[in-house]
Amino acid sequence: MRKLFSITFIFSFSFFHINAQKFNGIDVNMGNLYRMSDAKSRSISPENFNGEKGKGGMATSGTGAGSAGDLGQTWKISPSVAIKSKTTYTVAEMEGPGSVQHIWMTPTGNWRFSIIRIYWDDETQPSVEAPVGDFFCMGWTKYAPLQSLAVAVNPGSAFNCYWPMPFRKKCRITMENIADEDMVLYYQVDYLLTEVPADAAYFHAQ
Repeated sequence: MRKLFSITFIFSFSFFHINAQKFNGIDVNMGNLYRMSDAKSRSISPENFNGEKGKGGMATSGTGAGSAGDLGQTWKISPSVAIKSKTTYTVAEMEGPGSVQHIWMTPTGNWRFSIIRIYWDDETQPSVEAPVGDFFCMGWTKYAPLQSLAVAVNPGSAFNCYWPMPFRKKCRITMENIADEDMVLYYQVDYLLTEVPADAAYFHAQ
């Protein structure tokens, strides 16, 4: 009887300890969609280059000014950026700890001639370095339908990836245009500012 009581007590204590752990918001799925988190969500795009809170849709100039200029703020005045030939553009810079949760891009031109790179913390060499088409599973430089948990590609060149990419200090994402022509890039990077587990690894792709 004493032995049975001891086992029950240990089980109850462990169960309570697990449920008392704080959810950091990174690993979201149907099994934990109901859980609350102190994570702060942010989004970087040509409408809000620095991901500042409350600054989305506030641009007054940009590549969409000719079409939406008369409509004013909140009407996608700056939906994209032009990247000159043979130049590198900084898509996003984030201070951590946090995690990139979603990247959406719609690049023009040859997808093999646009190179995406991602640097974690104080790296001088990128942990991610690949043609943008290959990174989003479109290695043949033309659209093919793709729907998965990790990567989704919609008609045209609407690239989405949902890999959780935690970082501890900072994250920098760049796009190099190695083509002879300029390109246009529509993009959005959604990320969290939150605590990162000690055993979290860094995302790599090449």
